Amino acid sequence: MINVTRTFLPPIEEYQHHVQRAWDNQWLTNRGELVLELEENLKKYLAVTNIIVTNNGTIPLQIAVKLLANGGEIITTPFSYVATTAAIVWENCIPVFVDIHPDYLTIDETKIEAAITTKTTAILATHVFGNPCNVMVIEAIAKKHHLKVIYDGAHCFGVQYNGKSIFEYGDVSTCSFHATKLFHTGEGGAMFTNDKDLQQQLFYSHNFGHNGPLAFYGLGINGKMSELQAAMGLAILPYMETILTERKKVVAYYTTHLNFSKIKTFKLRDTTQWNYSYFPIIFETEEQLLRVEKVLNVNKIFPRRYFYPSLNTIEYTCGKVMPIAENISSCVLCLPLYAGLLELNLELIVSIINKYLK
Repeated sequence: MINVTRTFLPPIEEYQHHVQRAWDNQWLTNRGELVLELEENLKKYLAVTNIIVTNNGTIPLQIAVKLLANGGEIITTPFSYVATTAAIVWENCIPVFVDIHPDYLTIDETKIEAAITTKTTAILATHVFGNPCNVMVIEAIAKKHHLKVIYDGAHCFGVQYNGKSIFEYGDVSTCSFHATKLFHTGEGGAMFTNDKDLQQQLFYSHNFGHNGPLAFYGLGINGKMSELQAAMGLAILPYMETILTERKKVVAYYTTHLNFSKIKTFKLRDTTQWNYSYFPIIFETEEQLLRVEKVLNVNKIFPRRYFYPSLNTIEYTCGKVMPIAENISSCVLCLPLYAGLLELNLELIVSIINKYLK
């Protein structure tokens, strides 16, 4: 069976080494030695100013929306995983969708200003498949209209844009360390900001609002990463170059051997150092996609329809029609991509796609 991804697992002895440290410390949660070490190592690896690791990748979005959006309207993208929009609705804010760019697949920054109203308080945009939004234009719009900017960077571990980490942009940026991601802690995530005061708010918000054991800064929730999660991250981080090299080879194979006369993929934004996180192909029609997907499945190959459906069509969002997002959502398929994917399997995947495109 060839799935869309396969979780990278380090040698179990290396994971056990870090778990043993937690056992020796008799400390499994509440920001122990392993969590603190992981944060420091990630700051160096990612070249970021600040990081707070969390128990999953959705909590950072919810906390950021809670702190920055003030219950208002949030301009966002319909082409993302459901967690992006769910976080907005869960925090009693209103998602206002703006269509996406047909090539980059990120929010179309030229359409943002037309969606701003007196109730708009923030922009929540997704860097899609590790491809950055037009952060410079979004920042200028936000500054002009006094809006906060939150970036969903779930796919963006290790991505750099204009020579610096993608997590250095926006008021708050977030990442997912879910088991399906190229770097993971089983479940987990992180949030980033360059604002010291906001950093403090994010920190206490993910720890029940605590100011020491007996006092509180304010309202908070439990977003803390456990020592067992951190142990996985510490065991995987040394393998990142291997993981990226292997994924780059898979992307190169697809790029070289797929027949792009009837399909396309996204356009990578200039000055981006990409992380090879996903390889989406976009068919001319949904019928074509379904035909190819069916044959792949018969051969025990299981790509994934990221992202389907377009989020503006979900019942609880009540979104307006988004022609580009809805069209691409119905025609996009992410191909298997992970470290250790054999060339023999790649040959089979590509041959099926090329054959049934006709």
